[in-house]
Amino acid sequence: MLFRGFLSTLALAICSATFAAESIAPLAAYTPVERRHWAFRPHAHPEIPKFSEAADQKWATTPIDAFILARLKKEGLRPSPPADGATLVRRVCFDLVGLPATPAQVRSFVTDRSPDAWKNLVERLLANPHYGERWGQHWLDVVRFSETDGFEYDTHRPDAWRYRDYVIRAFNNDKPYNQFLLEQLAGDEIAPHEDEDLIAAGFNRLGPLRKNAGNQEVASSRNEVLTEMTNIVGSALLGVTLGCARCHDHKFDPFRQSDYYRLQAYFAATHGRDVPRYTPEQQAAWKAKAEPLEREMKRLRETKKHAKEEEQAQFEKRLEDLEDKMPSPLPALFSVSDDPVMRTAIHLLVRGDYHNQGDVVGMRPPGVLLSDNAPELPPETRNPRTILARWVVDPQNPLTARVMVNRIWEYHFGRGIVATPNDFGRMGERPTHADLLDYLANEFVSSGYSVKHIHRLILFSNAYRQSSAVPEKAEALEKDPDNKLIWRFNRRRLEAEDLRDAMLAVAGNLNPDAGGPSVMVPIEKELVNALYKPSQWRVTPNPAQHDRRSVYLIAKRNLRLPFLEVFDAPDTLVSCPRRESTTHAPQVLELLNGTCSNREAKVLAARLAAESGRSYRGQIDLAYRLAAGRAPTQRELQLALNFLRKEAKRAGGQKAREEFALAIFNLNAFLYVN
Repeated sequence: MLFRGFLSTLALAICSATFAAESIAPLAAYTPVERRHWAFRPHAHPEIPKFSEAADQKWATTPIDAFILARLKKEGLRPSPPADGATLVRRVCFDLVGLPATPAQVRSFVTDRSPDAWKNLVERLLANPHYGERWGQHWLDVVRFSETDGFEYDTHRPDAWRYRDYVIRAFNNDKPYNQFLLEQLAGDEIAPHEDEDLIAAGFNRLGPLRKNAGNQEVASSRNEVLTEMTNIVGSALLGVTLGCARCHDHKFDPFRQSDYYRLQAYFAATHGRDVPRYTPEQQAAWKAKAEPLEREMKRLRETKKHAKEEEQAQFEKRLEDLEDKMPSPLPALFSVSDDPVMRTAIHLLVRGDYHNQGDVVGMRPPGVLLSDNAPELPPETRNPRTILARWVVDPQNPLTARVMVNRIWEYHFGRGIVATPNDFGRMGERPTHADLLDYLANEFVSSGYSVKHIHRLILFSNAYRQSSAVPEKAEALEKDPDNKLIWRFNRRRLEAEDLRDAMLAVAGNLNPDAGGPSVMVPIEKELVNALYKPSQWRVTPNPAQHDRRSVYLIAKRNLRLPFLEVFDAPDTLVSCPRRESTTHAPQVLELLNGTCSNREAKVLAARLAAESGRSYRGQIDLAYRLAAGRAPTQRELQLALNFLRKEAKRAGGQKAREEFALAIFNLNAFLYVN
C-alpha cells in the first residue's frame, strides 16, 4: 500500500510537471493544419448552381433548391413530388407555431388558387404570437433553461420565467440574432437600467447550481458556476465542445486548455443578482404576511426535533400548510452583474482540479480563431462580457452564423446540414451541403441576422415542400437511407410539448394566455413526495391555467412531467442540441391510460357531439379533420362507424365517443407530421 501510494504521488508530480511545461505555455501558435478544419475557415461565397434541363430549372426555383438538386444529380437521384395541400398546411403549422392546422386553415389553403397562397400562409404564421412560443422552446432546449437549481435541493428560481418570456418576445419580434446574443451575454453591462437587457443576461446563470449548504462562494461552487457559464458559450453559441478542454488540451479539436480558461476569464467578475422590482410599501406588506408564518414555522421545526416518531407526519403536514400560506416572492429580475471586488482570479487548473492551480490567465477568445499574437486582456478590463459578445457576433466569426442557420434548418427538416448541432469539430458530422450552409450563413448576416428571413428562404423552397412518401424499391432509399441529401421530406413524430398542446387544441381546451409565472399542474403524489421538499410543488389553484401551452409549465429539473418525459423532453441539465425520438411501450401506456390523454379525450368527445350532432359520420369526419388535418379514408370511416355502433350498444353513446376520441389520439395520423 505504501509503495502504491508512492507511485500515485510520483505520477501526480510527473503530470503536474508536464502540465507546467506544456499546457500553460502562453499564446502557443496554431498550425496551418489546425486552422484548416472547415468550421474554422471564413465563410465561402459559393456560386449558385445552374441547370440546362427544363425539368431541373422548373424545380430549382430558389438557391436552396439549386444546391440540393446539384447534390442529388451528382448522386444520380431526383427529388420527390410535392406534398398535397392538406399535408403542407399541417406540416408548416406544426413547424412554425407548434399547433395543428384547424379545419378552416386547411380548407382556406387548399381552395386558394392564387400564386401567393403558400407565401401568404407562411407570412400569417410568422406573424402569429404562437410562433414565438414554438421557436422559443427550441432556444430554451439549447440553453438548458430551467426554473430550479437541480441537484439535491432543486431550489426554485421564482423569477426565471421572465427569461422564458424574453425569448418568446425576441422570436416574435424577429430580434436580430446578433442583438439577441449581445443582450444575453452582456445585457447588464450594455444597458444596466433596462429591464429587458437585465432579464436577458439571466442567460449566464441558467445552468444547474449546487447549493453546498447555501454557501455559493466556496471554491468548488464558484468553479462549477464559472464552468457552466463557459461551457454554454461553446456548445450553444459557437457549436464546439470547448468544455472538453477544461482538464487538458482537447484531444481532437485545436482548443488548448489555456483557451478554455482564457474564455472563462471573461466571467471572472460575473455573479448572480436578483434585481428588486418592488416598492417599499410592497416589501412592508410582504413582511407583514410572511414574518408571522416564518416565526411559527421556526417554532414548529424546533418542536418537531423533540417530537415522537408517530407525531412527525403531523408536524410535516402543519409545516406544509404554513408554507402554502406564504405570500408569493416579491418581483425581481433574474440577472447577473459584475463585481470587481469579488472577481475570481482565473487559473489554469491541473486536471480541472480547483485545488491545483497553475498560472493566472487573462481574457482571450480561442486562439485557433485569432492571429497568433492576439493579446490577453488584463483582469481589470471593464465590461468584459460585452467584449466577448462582440467577438461572438462579429460577422467575421466563422462559427456563430453557421451554427444558428444549421439549427433553423434542423428544426424544419429534422436533421441539420451538420447533424451534430453542438459539435462542428473533427468528431462531429461534416456538413452534407457545405456550400448551402455558407450560403445561408451569408444570407443570415446580410439580412441583419433575421431568423424569419432564413425561415422564408427554407419554406419557399421546393425542397421543403416535397412529399415524405417513399416509393417502393426506391433507388434513393438504397443510396441514401438516412435522407441526408434531402430527396424527400422527413416524416417525424411530434415533440412532447407539441403532442400535449395538440391534444388540448383538438379537444378545444387550449388556454391561449401568454406569459407570466409558470404553471404547476396536478401530478401523482408519489412523485411530489420524492422531492427534497414536497412543498416545492404547489399546484396552480386556477384549473383553467392547467390547460395552457406546455412552454408555460414549470421547468423543474428534478421533476419532469411524466407525459413530457416519456415522449423525450430533455432533462435541462445540459444543452439539448436536438430532440431524440424514441419508440417504446411506456408511450403507448401513457396515451391509452394516462391522465392527460383520457381527460382530453372526454373533452374532445363532448366537442364532437356538440359540433356534429348525433351523426356518427359527422363526428368521425370532424375528429379526423381536427386531429389529422384531413377527412378519413373510406376504410378509416368504416372502422370507426363499426366501433361506435358496437360500443354505443354496450356502454352508451358518450362512452363510445370517449373511447373513439382516445383512439384518435393514438393514431399515427395524429402523432406524426408527414
